[in-house]
Amino acid sequence: MAKANSPRPGWQTRSNWLRVFATLLALALVIYLISQQGWAEISEAIGRIQPWRFAAALGLMMISRFSVVGRWHVLLRSGGVKTNWQESARITFAGLFASNFLPTTIGGDVARMGGALQMGFDAAVSAASLIVDRLVGLVGMVFTFPIGLQMVLASADLRSGSAFLTLAAENSWLKRMLHRINSLRMRLLKALRLWISQPRALVTSLLFTLSHMACLFGAMYLLLEGMTDPLPYLTIAGLWSLVYVITLLPFTINAFGLQEVSITYAFNQLGGISAANSLVLALLVRTLFMLASLPGALFISDILPGVAKAQPLLSKLDQ
Repeated sequence: MAKANSPRPGWQTRSNWLRVFATLLALALVIYLISQQGWAEISEAIGRIQPWRFAAALGLMMISRFSVVGRWHVLLRSGGVKTNWQESARITFAGLFASNFLPTTIGGDVARMGGALQMGFDAAVSAASLIVDRLVGLVGMVFTFPIGLQMVLASADLRSGSAFLTLAAENSWLKRMLHRINSLRMRLLKALRLWISQPRALVTSLLFTLSHMACLFGAMYLLLEGMTDPLPYLTIAGLWSLVYVITLLPFTINAFGLQEVSITYAFNQLGGISAANSLVLALLVRTLFMLASLPGALFISDILPGVAKAQPLLSKLDQ
């Protein structure tokens, strides 16, 4: 019976290869967009950003990363895991580093799970906390998503977008996506059982998420103002919520390429900023993510021994 519910032989391998191909395709599209805009225009846009703005944006991104640490730390502690802030920070930054610099081998959640196992944390609680951590992050975006959705509905490309959705609905990949969503729903229901009686912990983790979001939007606001192509703060929040939803789709590895293309399209077509500036924003946001995750390089070696055990544990939650 268990065998019947297990994935078909070779399915995981084919899925991984498809994601590698999609990642390379998305990155190639980013390179194409850069070539279309020209290095001169891109360099000019970057040159308009004063150094203090970039430094301030990096500072906000670091606060955002520590807010992500706080969100998971609260969930771990309220789930009964005896950890301190330093341990949670080390594991979280190692996961962030893995997401940005080891995309073909170790994902961020797998790295965090490996770190939790190395620290001797309860495996079931740690795995469930990672799921709830993602859920809380998604709930945070619910506050800004209506702004982005309104911009989509007001877009002149609504009819072409509807046609795309109609075409997509006929494809088998949408059925697989719906199956994945249903699987995720079951995982969330199981994971939430540990925290449903602790609303204070969930609210605190949500506040950390809102802090993370506020800093991220603030960093983009500073960069766009520096390029003399500003957008209102709430508009940035709405556009990012659309990008966030798109990058949840498991098309590419850790959203490499997909995030950059999504930012470029959303901020150009929906936000109205120039194509060059939207592309520069996409590249700078990725750069900030990578720079802010660099402290994780100090801890990544500590969690690697636990990574091999982490993937099977996380995979079990899909069943």
